[in-house]
Amino acid sequence: MINKRIFVAGMAVTMLFTACKTKDLKMNTYKEEAPADKKIVVYQVFTRLFGNKNTTNKPWGTIEDNGVGKFDDFTDKALHEIKDLGVTYIWYTGVPHHALVRDYTAFGISNDDPEVVKGRAGSPYAVKDYYNVNPDLAVNPANRLQEFEALIARTHKAGLKLIIDIVPNHIARKYEGKINPEGVRDFGADDNVNVEYDRNNNFYYIPNEHFQIPDGDIPLNGEKNPLVDGTFDENPAKWTGNGSRKAKPDQNDWYETVKVNYGIRPDGSKDFPELPSGFDQKSYQEHFAFWQDKDVPSSWKKFKEIALYWTAKGVDGFRYDMAEMVPYEFWSYMNSAIKMKNPNAFLLAEVYNPNEYRNYIRLGKMDYLYDKVETYDKLKDVIRGKSNPDGLSDIQNRMSDIEHHMLHFLDNHDEQRLASPEFAGTPERGKPLMVVSTTISTSPTMLYFGQEVGEAGNENAGFGTHSRTSIFDYIGVPNHQRWMNDGKFDGGQLSESEKSLRDFYKRLLNFSINSSALMGSFQEIQAVNRQNNAGYDELIYSYVRWSEKQKLIVVANFSSDKTSEFELKVPADVISKWNLKDDSYVLVDQLYLKNKIYLTVKNGEGVARVKIMPSESFIYEVK
Repeated sequence: MINKRIFVAGMAVTMLFTACKTKDLKMNTYKEEAPADKKIVVYQVFTRLFGNKNTTNKPWGTIEDNGVGKFDDFTDKALHEIKDLGVTYIWYTGVPHHALVRDYTAFGISNDDPEVVKGRAGSPYAVKDYYNVNPDLAVNPANRLQEFEALIARTHKAGLKLIIDIVPNHIARKYEGKINPEGVRDFGADDNVNVEYDRNNNFYYIPNEHFQIPDGDIPLNGEKNPLVDGTFDENPAKWTGNGSRKAKPDQNDWYETVKVNYGIRPDGSKDFPELPSGFDQKSYQEHFAFWQDKDVPSSWKKFKEIALYWTAKGVDGFRYDMAEMVPYEFWSYMNSAIKMKNPNAFLLAEVYNPNEYRNYIRLGKMDYLYDKVETYDKLKDVIRGKSNPDGLSDIQNRMSDIEHHMLHFLDNHDEQRLASPEFAGTPERGKPLMVVSTTISTSPTMLYFGQEVGEAGNENAGFGTHSRTSIFDYIGVPNHQRWMNDGKFDGGQLSESEKSLRDFYKRLLNFSINSSALMGSFQEIQAVNRQNNAGYDELIYSYVRWSEKQKLIVVANFSSDKTSEFELKVPADVISKWNLKDDSYVLVDQLYLKNKIYLTVKNGEGVARVKIMPSESFIYEVK
């Protein structure tokens, strides 16, 4: 969602957002379920870009100009290579049918007004029909749902699981369900449009006012289109997706969407049953039972049915866009229903307020949340020279009770590409960030397609801006296309440095999904090494991870120009926990299996001589 970052910064003052908040739960009062035995790795693909072989990259280009990827481009070979990279889940981004500027009237689909569409290809977060999929993604748009169902089957055949987006907070201004299941009515079909708010309205209204197109960019960069006439028929006007109550939203508002009403009154109070005290410690089965005799708003029921529809088709979970703009009571209601159908469903939420993390996990029954404002932002600051990595230890310790639930990433559709000049600058400088992000906790790891071959997002796609691969336009993804190699998916066009980078990711991710230590305990050894340790530069970071079967020492060098040599200290309490006697132990780096050093334990304390090159990382296993 464009301008999401602007909005998030000021979100705490939004009335409907604050209404959903509760006093933060005390840490360590809840016994977490045991995490999975193995690391989870999520590979996010922007579905319409993944298989696109066209390299024209004309700004504001059409499908004919710039091409588009299809479901069928995820061949058995492509899926095999993704799994072989060390991936366990694919997040197919942009699957639900969203508003776009292309004529599909021959397939019974109405045209969308470019004045309320961002870009030409449209935002995947302005969903037009939740019971069908984006016609752009199909070889035959008439069979688009069947083509996606075939992709679900191929994904599972490859040994992978898949998630798709659900966008609960807002939908396209022109929602239009074409194949709704029996008994399902479109959003807003039964609303009382003469009042601002009604508990069972799906939208909020601005009575007696027409919607007005915001001032700002010229749609389609000025290209002629019969629907571009300065008006969009919406009377009365509805609140905009980010909560704007203006009939004429600002160009920085999410003007292509309307906000969904979950029973939060305009004054911010809740118009639905609240969870009783102690439900932060209840199972999803108990949450499900609680809601069975409760009267809930219409929008709750609609989104639950949407989620169960896709669950029944074999979708293994969901990524929820801007989940904290929706009350966690709704999440309890929907997520518990999903878990009753599929106890192993993977439920990932975009939540940016650390004070609310525990509520969305424990009361909202989320499996995972984005670890953006803590770990991601810290790593970005480190590589951009704004801080040293010492604070990473505080982050891990502060979130120790929920660390398994905090999904780690360095690249996604919303953020600047890791390899872009605005972030790490080069893909090689991103390597130590990826090692730390992947190995510092038991949480899932996510990467964005192209990240593993150094994609920097330099293209001028039109509506989108460089440094982020556009989610609004038809465009190619150059580094990824070189790996794709005209559909061979063998890396045949990659440069040697790109091949080396992908090899690094493959080694790291495959190690991570097979390491018992990475699902075990964490302890920083940064503090003791930063104190009076000659050669231990301020951009070095180290910690230990262990299980009963495996002991690891991780050392990363965030400097891109300085080689460091030092005596790495492993303090006595770690040596004691590891039950190591005074002796010499071999340490072998598990990334490349070439670097071998020795850990000398004397008087219950350990020391190892380390030499680490710029942007280098080691994952030493104690043999």
